[in-house]
Amino acid sequence: MELKKPCPHCGEDLVIYRNPVPTVDVVILVPDGTPDGDGVVLIKRLNPPPGWALPGGFVDYGETCEQAAVREMKEETGLDVTLTGLLGVYSDPGRDPRQHTMSVVYTGVARNISKLKAGDDAGKVQIFALGKWPGLAFDHNLILEDFLAHRGRHKG
Repeated sequence: MELKKPCPHCGEDLVIYRNPVPTVDVVILVPDGTPDGDGVVLIKRLNPPPGWALPGGFVDYGETCEQAAVREMKEETGLDVTLTGLLGVYSDPGRDPRQHTMSVVYTGVARNISKLKAGDDAGKVQIFALGKWPGLAFDHNLILEDFLAHRGRHKG
């Protein structure tokens, strides 16, 4: 979407494009990570909107989505993560109450789960059993439902 606004200095029209902001999230699978079996890593957000969420964040200018995903995992969870696949792209304009974002969502595994610790804008970090999520922010419930469906189709 294009907007035109006058330049405050010369009065010429400035063209401003309103595009969704790119973000990334990762579903970090932890095999046998809970007493109930496999789990996923979630963070409790320090900043609005409140709730638990998949670790993730904004893609910085000059980095790929994959680089952003690996960086955000380290910043928010302390984990070095190997990305194992692309789960999907989530772009509903209402998915983030702050602004229109689109998230590239990956699956991944931690190289060393013992390094798990909350960092950056994560108040807490915890492994939750599959399907036993707390109240989730954004559209992360949908993403995790898709993850479970994807996992069920690809389990041998």
